[in-house]
Amino acid sequence: MNNKKDQAAFHLMLAPSIVFLIIFSFIPMFGIVMAFQNYIPAKGISESAWVGLDNFKFMFQIPDSRQILVNTIVIALWKIIVGTVVSIVFALLLNEIRVRFAKKFMQTVVYLPNFLSWAVLATVVMNIFSYEGPVNAFLGWLGIDPVLFMASNHWFRPMLVLTDVWKGFGYGSIIYLASLTAIDPGLYEASSIDGANRFKQLWHITLPGLMPTILLVTTLNLPNVLNAGFDQIFNLYNPLVYATSDIIDTYVYRVGLVERQYSLGTAIGLLRSVVGIVLILSANKLAQKLTDYRIF
Repeated sequence: MNNKKDQAAFHLMLAPSIVFLIIFSFIPMFGIVMAFQNYIPAKGISESAWVGLDNFKFMFQIPDSRQILVNTIVIALWKIIVGTVVSIVFALLLNEIRVRFAKKFMQTVVYLPNFLSWAVLATVVMNIFSYEGPVNAFLGWLGIDPVLFMASNHWFRPMLVLTDVWKGFGYGSIIYLASLTAIDPGLYEASSIDGANRFKQLWHITLPGLMPTILLVTTLNLPNVLNAGFDQIFNLYNPLVYATSDIIDTYVYRVGLVERQYSLGTAIGLLRSVVGIVLILSANKLAQKLTDYRIF
């Protein structure tokens, strides 16, 4: 009897999340029918004309479609690669700090940007790297001409990757720090007796011990290849850098909401979601094969 009451209490606690999921995740899915219509707001979904796959065909005929896809994949892959490497290196360096206060202070400092929105961080980044900002002032002190970091197609992609890594590498290192604590200390003691220095211990004990976690995290990040970060790019980019920064999400925003081509915007978003599902299923299979771990 008590068990049934406990279960009922747990289900009652779960109810708000289920209602939230239904209202904001499942009900809006009916809107995907707009991808197959010439949607006109005055007529609504029920009376707008059906056009079949015309929106999808038009999507592939847009001159910028190839550039947008390339931008999305390149930016996302660089973020995954650089972000993973920096998180691992930071976790290894932080693990070597023996002063507890210094370790906690360093963790707090690097974790902080992760809890700030891109609306705030974008203002900080643009002020620092503006034409008259401190970075260009320092370059001028070295005798180097000022650089238009935020308006240059040459610099904007590296800026996106570096600022994304700055925001997330501290939080991303948590899982690697947890994995380091799981490595048997006896291995380090035995290697010390055999004369291994810190570099050999890192190469032969630490990195092999981290490898399952690295493979798992990297594999699970693969579905994000089509999610290059709308919030960051939307708050940082401008028309001067569309050629190297315009991704699928920002293009859908401009087409669907700004230019009010609702059907085309929905078609692009729907195709991106389908590809994302395929990537998630593939990543799940790959993670199971490489690390014997699966999400579902």
